[in-house]
Amino acid sequence: MRYTSVLCLLCLIFMAVTCKKNDKVAAQLAGKVWLHSFEEDAEGLWVYRPNTYDFPASRGRTGFSLEPGGVFKRYEIAPADGLQEETGEWEQLEKGLVQIRMPEGSNPPVAYRIQVIQLKDDLLKVKRIE
Repeated sequence: MRYTSVLCLLCLIFMAVTCKKNDKVAAQLAGKVWLHSFEEDAEGLWVYRPNTYDFPASRGRTGFSLEPGGVFKRYEIAPADGLQEETGEWEQLEKGLVQIRMPEGSNPPVAYRIQVIQLKDDLLKVKRIE
């Protein structure tokens, strides 16, 4: 009985070591609406802030959210200056690298990757890779 317990414990440890670990970056990105803080863009990096951030006045902001199950929501400026939602897919390729795919018929229908350069609770800096 003792050997069975030790064997089970070793199996659990082995599985924990070999399983893909949950990426903290993806967990921090998911569940928030990130809006483009274009005033802060620099050196090819795009800056995003949560929609709860106190942005300076602008004529509209684009953004996105990553939802569970691989659902990507892109927010574009609507004709009446609101936000228009388009749905696509996201997939984490590796730590900090996310693949985005928008369906045919979306405006524009694109597939691209974003590399997370910096991520804090209220700041996201990404580099877009076509």
